[in-house]
Amino acid sequence: MSWQKEVDEITRRRKFAEDLGGTDAVARQHESGRLTVRERIDMIADPGSFRELGALAGKATYDEDHNLMSVRPSNAVIGTAKINGRKVSLNGDDWTIRGGSSEATVSEKWIYAENYALEMRMPLIRLVESAGGSIKLLEQQASTKIPGYPTWLMASKLGYIPVVGLALGPCAGLGALKAACAHYSVMVKGTSQVFAGGPPLVERGMGVKVDKEELGGSKVHVRESGVIGNEAETEADAFAMARRFLSYLPSSVFELPPVTDCDDPRNRREEELLSIIPREQRRVYKPRKLIELVMDRGSVFELTQHYGRSVVTCFARLDGRPVGVISNDPMHYGGGLTRAAAEKMESFIDLCDTFHLPVVNFVDQPGTVVG
Repeated sequence: MSWQKEVDEITRRRKFAEDLGGTDAVARQHESGRLTVRERIDMIADPGSFRELGALAGKATYDEDHNLMSVRPSNAVIGTAKINGRKVSLNGDDWTIRGGSSEATVSEKWIYAENYALEMRMPLIRLVESAGGSIKLLEQQASTKIPGYPTWLMASKLGYIPVVGLALGPCAGLGALKAACAHYSVMVKGTSQVFAGGPPLVERGMGVKVDKEELGGSKVHVRESGVIGNEAETEADAFAMARRFLSYLPSSVFELPPVTDCDDPRNRREEELLSIIPREQRRVYKPRKLIELVMDRGSVFELTQHYGRSVVTCFARLDGRPVGVISNDPMHYGGGLTRAAAEKMESFIDLCDTFHLPVVNFVDQPGTVVG
């Protein structure tokens, strides 16, 4: 009368999922200096909080008697977890199985995780490492992921829940979209790259040889194109940045930002504020120091630091309440508004407006930079 046999079978099938692409593939992932998707989830989530969805999905092989022999799991790992005690939806690519290719997975699985986050009004975190589409698989299957992709509410969810995109390895095609189309995006320096098509595709189509870093490394996107917001030294740094970003925001637009306890005295008086702005208008000052003096101690968290550098945008707290902060930076173009700085400021104001953060604006802008 016992169901132990069935329970054991479910446990066996879960083990297939936990093994990812196999011992050799996991070893290659580690040799490249990158974590596996399950290690990443364990590192970013509160300990013991991850609850997986769809773990048994995959491609099975059977013997002649129709007994299950093995399963190659889906290369998307999804589920819910807690970040600083608040529930989030996680969607991670598994590079150990066909390079996390979007054509080699069940697209409805990771799309479910994204739409679930929207429906349940919780933040979404994408752990992206994907080779994108596979022309070879398209030829083999004689089909595409349509109609699966149109059910992905890529843009509309940005108006309702916080979305974080972490580029943790090569992110091509759809992977690049998943990393970039977010309120907060991070690349790992020297490890992750973001591009529509990789170097072989560029060489095939344009006859130009280029390596991954030149084509889509963090220098390209964090400092020049602005496609990705921030740069991390390690994966652990990227996870810490994502956790901190979410700490300033509500779980959805249907809530207010979280207020934290503050031990910074309301009547704190910083004497340096009397002299930090030079009386001589041709002299510059450091706006980040000014912001640190005004906001709660240790609460300033800068976004998009290396792009549009004549404007500083950051989150901070005043008496424990999250606020957005904008400041011109006279160290670059005298604080003048370049096109990149204007785009950066507009995007930041929209982010603050969406999630109900007041904006504190330190204005020292001589005008726009034309040409």
